[in-house]
Amino acid sequence: MRAIVTRLDSFGDVLLAGPAVRAVAARADHVTLLCGPRGAPAARLLPGVDEVLVWEAPWGGFDPPPVDRAGLDALADRIDADTGLILTSFHQSPLPTALVLRLAGVRRLAADSVDYPGSLLDLRHRRAPGAHEAEAALDLAAAAGFPRPDGDDGRLRVRTPPPVTALTGPGPYVVLHPGASVPARAWSPDRAAEAVRELAAAGHRVLVTGGPGERDLTAHVAGRYGTDLGGRTEAPELSGVLAGAGAVVTGNTAPAHLAAAVGTPVVSLFAPVVPAERWRPYGVPYVLLGDQDAPCAGSRARECPVPGHPCLNTVTATDVVAAVGKLLGDA
Repeated sequence: MRAIVTRLDSFGDVLLAGPAVRAVAARADHVTLLCGPRGAPAARLLPGVDEVLVWEAPWGGFDPPPVDRAGLDALADRIDADTGLILTSFHQSPLPTALVLRLAGVRRLAADSVDYPGSLLDLRHRRAPGAHEAEAALDLAAAAGFPRPDGDDGRLRVRTPPPVTALTGPGPYVVLHPGASVPARAWSPDRAAEAVRELAAAGHRVLVTGGPGERDLTAHVAGRYGTDLGGRTEAPELSGVLAGAGAVVTGNTAPAHLAAAVGTPVVSLFAPVVPAERWRPYGVPYVLLGDQDAPCAGSRARECPVPGHPCLNTVTATDVVAAVGKLLGDA
């Protein structure tokens, strides 16, 4: 059996699909993961994936491309699968993806869908209310005939990270990742810099991580008290840096899920623009910080709609130091 699993969103979304991908891989001879460009680095980290197809869908993402018939035809020609699992967030429709997979000749398709699918789906599944994204994907996989394999704990997982001591240096450390792909989910840079200072004062060595476009941010946050790794880690190296940390401090963004995938506890600065019950760090100890009842709750806003960003700016550096201590067993 050749299977295709689709998750067309971001890096963190693809990581959350990992347990379901392993369930499919336990029964399929070949697993293709179809994902978008932002999710591709995560897809290449997932156990159980034999092939990664990268395609930017016109019905997803922050800046979707126009609909292109030639591009759709080219994608359909590349797909070679008998059965498919279409993974989406709770607010997304799987039906456009299902149409493409049907045109590609995939005979059996399963997805969560609140909309009538006609002949696009063989299994129209209903997800449990409030289910975490990772659990919802596993439930769909089981309903489609791919139960969690014996001995698989269902947690997030990635391939073994490379050695990163040249980046981290010797000895224990914590990681603070101040950026986020969605501005509404990011703590303020000044608060993050203050947290680095207070963590250092509490005796922690702090590494500050970020992407190539976040070097100014990570330099500001690290200051004189942290080690700036901004722009120095691709996805595999970042997984290694997070795996070696005692704890990771970050917003609701990809490194929170990557930390969970390597088994590292997370201090989650969680803006409630999406529900924490669905997107919190999964399968590891965590401390959730941020006002979950703020006016922005459930808005899915990309830019904070409330002056002063109160859901996260009520969190202090002292709160973060206490949360790190709790996770490390110091409290």
